[in-house]
Amino acid sequence: MPQHNVIVVLMIPDFDADGKLPVGIHWAEWAEVVDKFWLTAHRKRLLMGLKMALEQLKAAGCSVFFLDGSFVTAKEHPEDYDACWDVVGVDPTNLDPIFFDFLDFDRARAAQKAKYFGEFFPAQVPEGITGKRFVDFFQTDKDTGTSKGIVALDLRRWQP
Repeated sequence: MPQHNVIVVLMIPDFDADGKLPVGIHWAEWAEVVDKFWLTAHRKRLLMGLKMALEQLKAAGCSVFFLDGSFVTAKEHPEDYDACWDVVGVDPTNLDPIFFDFLDFDRARAAQKAKYFGEFFPAQVPEGITGKRFVDFFQTDKDTGTSKGIVALDLRRWQP
């Protein structure tokens, strides 16, 4: 499995006092993600889009997927979810092209959101403003600059 410079935890812990996950990458099984985040009909809809995206990514050879955004907080009605995926071993010919539309990334993000209800970024690619890889960028609270947790799925073992 790819190594990342973070604390690794083997389950999704409880939210902290601010409604966020504690610092680290929290590895989980799909059933645990569903149990933890399927709190409302809206969240169920987001999870169904996420499941479709995970099926795409797994079929293309993606081995690790990271889930972030207000979706992995206690927020009752997150607008969407943010995610990044490990590009190592991915066959782009087996993946929905909207995951790779880097020429017009704003259009690609809108298309991803319309189809899968979330936005996807390559984990190893640097985010434009900070220069941090997306997997690291997602572990920083954009409002406070403090560290926070994200959820990871091992797609080699993933079964919906």
